[in-house]
Amino acid sequence: MSKSSTDPDTSRPAPKAASADHLTSAKRTISLEIEGLKALMTSLDGPFAMAVEALGQATGRVIVTGMGKSGHIARKMAATLASTGTPAQYVHPGEASHGDLGMIAAGDVILALSWSGETAELSSIISHAKRFAIPLVAMTAEGKSALGTAADIALVLPRAEEACPNKLAPTTSTTMQLALGDALAIALLEQKGFSAKDFSVFHPGGKLGAMLRHVHEVMHTGDELPLTGPDTSMSETLLIMSQKSLGCVGIVDGAGKLVGMITDGDIRRNSGAEGLLTRRAGDIMNRTPKTVSPELLASEAVKLLNEKKITSLFVVEGDRPVGVVHIHDFLKAGVV
Repeated sequence: MSKSSTDPDTSRPAPKAASADHLTSAKRTISLEIEGLKALMTSLDGPFAMAVEALGQATGRVIVTGMGKSGHIARKMAATLASTGTPAQYVHPGEASHGDLGMIAAGDVILALSWSGETAELSSIISHAKRFAIPLVAMTAEGKSALGTAADIALVLPRAEEACPNKLAPTTSTTMQLALGDALAIALLEQKGFSAKDFSVFHPGGKLGAMLRHVHEVMHTGDELPLTGPDTSMSETLLIMSQKSLGCVGIVDGAGKLVGMITDGDIRRNSGAEGLLTRRAGDIMNRTPKTVSPELLASEAVKLLNEKKITSLFVVEGDRPVGVVHIHDFLKAGVV
């Protein structure tokens, strides 16, 4: 009898639960890396501040370089720097002497990673830095190494035990490099005053990009706005709410300023009142509605909706409504 395509596959063994040995190994690895980070934190001193100043003064790019595992960390550092307001580029040291030195120019600053400080492939980049007076910042565990002594500023990482039982595979060491790179990037971000608005320029895609959108990018405007005056009867007000389908209506005065708001919740709370449909919007409205600016980040608007347990916000400029946003708008935009 042939096997149906919908029959479960029983040929593969079921995954085994993690053994106590596996969990012990994982906890030991994490514990050793935490100890490395603690040692790094206590070792930070003057050269770190000097490195931040040197990288921040680059009129070109921060050129990040490294070989092997340090190279992988260097790539991540370059990406983090570039996305947080410090133009940066990774240059592979093995390719540098085959033409890629042309990527390094006056105005740049080099950040070179090597745990031992004796990485042979970095020699051409070190020579290039000296020849053209390009500032060189080293990140190494050996301050007296070839890289450490050639550098203008040496960030010397503390010696720490690798998590590998053979004490060979870069684990704790690369974790420290990564953390120190993040520390440099964030210090530079703060020094430059790089804001969430600036951040959004470099992160337009995905979930993060959606969260960094602004309210004016998702709000309803123009004829979509549910607006009426305080003297409008509730029967007509309900008609406007139904037509606009946003669960609310804004109440504006003769000058066009927002003076109140009525939501579905307000209608429910007053549904038992006698003669509700003959009353006026000004009798029912909330006179202190929550409003936001069109320039507010979408993520902040969602936070306000959640905190106040409401579903809609009017967007105002100078007390005049220019838009309205509903929680569903943020859902569609991928913000939540």
